[in-house]
Order: sequence, then structure tokens, then C-alpha cells
Amino acid sequence: MTPERRARIEPSQTKMLKILVVDDDASIRELLSHQLRHQGRRVIVASDGRMAVELFRRERPDITILDLNMPGLDGIAVLKHIRAIDPAATVMIFTGSGTEAAEAQARELGVTEFLCKGDWPNFQS
Repeated sequence: MTPERRARIEPSQTKMLKILVVDDDASIRELLSHQLRHQGRRVIVASDGRMAVELFRRERPDITILDLNMPGLDGIAVLKHIRAIDPAATVMIFTGSGTEAAEAQARELGVTEFLCKGDWPNFQS
């Protein structure tokens, strides 16, 4: 991760980092939520794309961790909605089945990181 990207996701000394975790797999949501809370982060979860857009609009998280493959509104569609709400939002893709084409599309839409499940994002200060 570049220093510029790390600076965007590291919390300030006075603010608790708020993270929106979006995944249709309950075990992944629980695993990420548990780990992030253990690191002292405030975590909001969404089990589908529509809920993610609603929570993003209402909560304005510091970081959104977004799965690509979800029924209904998929990760790319959610990312487009997020960009319409906040073009500068920090969004990380965390997926188990990302293709090069999906990664290219996500990067064109300005994702901060594109991680495959099995990689673990580090939110330590």
C-alpha cells in the first residue's frame, strides 16, 4: 500500500475510523467486523448492495470494504452509487472471485485497493 493510500485510511488521533463492510456472506461480514472492532474501529455492516448504498448515504463511512459478487445490486453498481454520492470516498474491493476485467473496471471507478479474500487489509495505526 502506498504512503498516500495509507494516509487516507489511517485514523486521526481524535476520530474513530468508521468502516462499512458490505458482503452477502455472513461469515465474511462477521470475520471482518470482529477483526476491525478488535482494532478499535467502528463497523457498520450491509448484507446486500441496496442496504450498502443506504448506509453509505446515511453514515458516510471513512472506508467502505465492498464485495463484488452479490445478488441484486453487485459491487460495481454499488461503487457507482457511492461515486455519485461522494466521488472522493475511500472504497476497497475485497472479493473472492475478482477477474482482471472486474479489477480494471473497479480501478477506473477509483477504488483505493483491490484485494482478494485471503489477503488481509491492515488498518493498524
